[in-house]
Amino acid sequence: MKRIIARREAVLVVLLLAEMAAMQSLSPLFLTPDNLIEVVRQSAEIGLIALAMTLVIITAGIDLSVGSIVGLSVMTMGMLWEDARLPLALAVPFALVAGALLGGFNGTLITAVGIPPLIVTLATMAGFRGIALGMSQARSIRNFPEGFLWLGQGYVAGIPVQVWILAVTAVLFHLGLTRTAWGRSVFSIGANEAAARLSGVPVNRVKMQVYMLSGFMSALAAVIYAAHVSVAKPDAGLGFELTAITAVVLGGTAVSGGEGGVLGTLIALLMVGFLRSGLTLARVPSEAQDMMVGLLLIIVVAIDRWSRRAGRE
Repeated sequence: MKRIIARREAVLVVLLLAEMAAMQSLSPLFLTPDNLIEVVRQSAEIGLIALAMTLVIITAGIDLSVGSIVGLSVMTMGMLWEDARLPLALAVPFALVAGALLGGFNGTLITAVGIPPLIVTLATMAGFRGIALGMSQARSIRNFPEGFLWLGQGYVAGIPVQVWILAVTAVLFHLGLTRTAWGRSVFSIGANEAAARLSGVPVNRVKMQVYMLSGFMSALAAVIYAAHVSVAKPDAGLGFELTAITAVVLGGTAVSGGEGGVLGTLIALLMVGFLRSGLTLARVPSEAQDMMVGLLLIIVVAIDRWSRRAGRE
């Protein structure tokens, strides 16, 4: 399996380079250092979500609620700061805990009640967004202090702060997935849940942890998003789930579970980010960009299913 994953990642790198050449032909501004840094910066928030989504999909699950958790978490932080007068040093941890609890709610419905992940997270995607809009009365919160904005707008050694956060988090996810018994449990659940139970893997507990981690990472992305755009708003994270899932599946994680990795997800994330950037520079409307990303997801899933079916035959 490691050899197959490495081969896919090498193919992704080649495709990434080809895409960059194609985008440069659309606009000479594409390969400028400022644009490349901005693409990586804008990909960081979704990248945090995609890391956790990789684990979710490896367990043969899905989490469509991540974008709504972003919106609800960022409004939790913003309202605690503006309305309850809590310092951001307390409001931010509250938001992170809220995100983990929202993910835990998903996990409870999936593991304890037995509802399929698609149905659970489709419902909570609407429910969490509705709560965010309702409790905020659709208002936005601004005027965050400069120290907080540094998380989304600052640089360390010439690299955006959120890129450093993504890089460190990605290393931790990779080590957790490939070097720990917990990571092996994640893979075994996706490969064959019944066999994993028989071998003593605490399936429900691991699934719960994966969904809580997904909620936590969505909340972390929400905090960085607010610092990046200098505003907390209830529609934050709208559409993040599509981009995150596309990056994970394009990166080689099997939608059927049991196979995948962090590096492939990160390479695919850059591919999606560069695609959007190139199309933006070419003045392609954002609606058309969303359609192309959605089409890309369908094509990738179809190819994945076809190749696995051919492999079995």
